[in-house]
Amino acid sequence: MKTDKTTRRAPSTSKRLTGDVGRAVRAALDKKAVDVVVLDLRETPAFTDFFVLCSGTSQRQVKAIADGIEEALRAAKVRPAHVEGYDRAEWILMDFFTFIVHVFTPQTREFYSLERLWGDAKRTEVPAPAPAGEAGGT
Repeated sequence: MKTDKTTRRAPSTSKRLTGDVGRAVRAALDKKAVDVVVLDLRETPAFTDFFVLCSGTSQRQVKAIADGIEEALRAAKVRPAHVEGYDRAEWILMDFFTFIVHVFTPQTREFYSLERLWGDAKRTEVPAPAPAGEAGGT
């Protein structure tokens, strides 16, 4: 029997993220967000369809990621219904109704551990893009 690091969660990194969620993810990656994860909450008793979770390495980067996401979605005529935490920049929450973007500092993300709280959700880990000029991996 062949076993390769089996976990309860299905990482499903091969699926392409489309629509506004995909735009948000691409914008976060453009601003060098790390540990980008999308939780599919449609089969859970949640109040939204998706969480987009990502981290910035500093409060300044957290703000830049949030700004980049808002700008990319504004270009598609999508605006957040509500934004919280921008001033403190430890956890910025952007509510787009059908999905919510959470941009964290690493310490705040670890403390609140939303991935653990929503452990029943389908999880898509988004790999960081390879640096320009680098071939595709090992």
